[in-house]
Amino acid sequence: MLRLFAGLIFLSVSGGTAQAVPSQEGDFAVRNFTFQSGEKLATLRLHYTILGKPVRDGAGHITNAVMLLHGTSYDGQQFFQPQFADVLFTPGGLLDPEKYFIVIPDSIGHGKSSKPSDGMRAHFPKYGYDDMVAAQYVLLTQGLHVDHLRLILGTSMGCMHAFVWGETHPDFADALMPLACLPVQVAGRNRLWRKLAIDAIKSDPAWKGGDYKAQPREGLRTAAVLKLLSGSSAWQMQKQYPSRDAADAFAKSRMDDDLATLDANDILYQFDASRDYDPSPALERITAPVMWVNSADDFSDPPELGIAERDVTRLKKGRFVLLPISELTHGHATHSWAAAWKDYLAELLKISAR
Repeated sequence: MLRLFAGLIFLSVSGGTAQAVPSQEGDFAVRNFTFQSGEKLATLRLHYTILGKPVRDGAGHITNAVMLLHGTSYDGQQFFQPQFADVLFTPGGLLDPEKYFIVIPDSIGHGKSSKPSDGMRAHFPKYGYDDMVAAQYVLLTQGLHVDHLRLILGTSMGCMHAFVWGETHPDFADALMPLACLPVQVAGRNRLWRKLAIDAIKSDPAWKGGDYKAQPREGLRTAAVLKLLSGSSAWQMQKQYPSRDAADAFAKSRMDDDLATLDANDILYQFDASRDYDPSPALERITAPVMWVNSADDFSDPPELGIAERDVTRLKKGRFVLLPISELTHGHATHSWAAAWKDYLAELLKISAR
């Protein structure tokens, strides 16, 4: 079942005016979805936003579809922040909705798609990245009747999903642009901060095995702190909060916001979903051109590991770019600041054009 809701996205343009871009939000209901764990959900709701209109060839196939995949604990609305949308969705921009049919799903467990906080709490199926990609495939092919993509662009978790897509559906997309991740099992410091956040929630007496009546605030606070630090940029934070008082005020404001909006079960599931991720044994299966971009100030995927430089050689048509620390980079969150990497997206679209 497919439901659509019309709306507008407003982009900033020169002169202080705003450009309205038509959008549609929708929900696609997948019946009896089976997870890798063997668990089933009678109805899996997949929420999404679309920009632009599909262009079809003589056989009726959509030829201009692009999919954008968001990061952990975010949703598709991430891509409507000015640092992304005002750079790429503008008229004549690299992802101009007048040219592309842009599909932005909320992954399982995120946004308005099915998630633990909808009611099942800790009894929600234990989803992983393979499940999330499988659901995206169903949404595209059965819900939106898209059987080929011009581009998959993914940030952080979406970056990892892009690698999974490249291996499980190697002919589905003309190009892949993974931003801010590594194609190996989530281990070391990247797994450590996630595990510490999970344990903090579970060890809070108020958690009650996930059946809490009030949020386990202390465990949730620790998880929120770790999440904040994992995505931070030392340079940007020093510039934005150059005094002790400024840093303290930001810390309080951020924690107040997070504790008012986050759900402990949702966060716990989101942080643990990467447990089944490990595309490293099969990178040679990826045949599409790949433009893979990380930044040198990334806490979760630090460049000193040397993993990207090693593994990019296994991609048939892959290029890895490490952005040096600059005013354009924002730590792990550089993935959403399009000005830092838009030239590489332009190059990818050019070399992958048919």
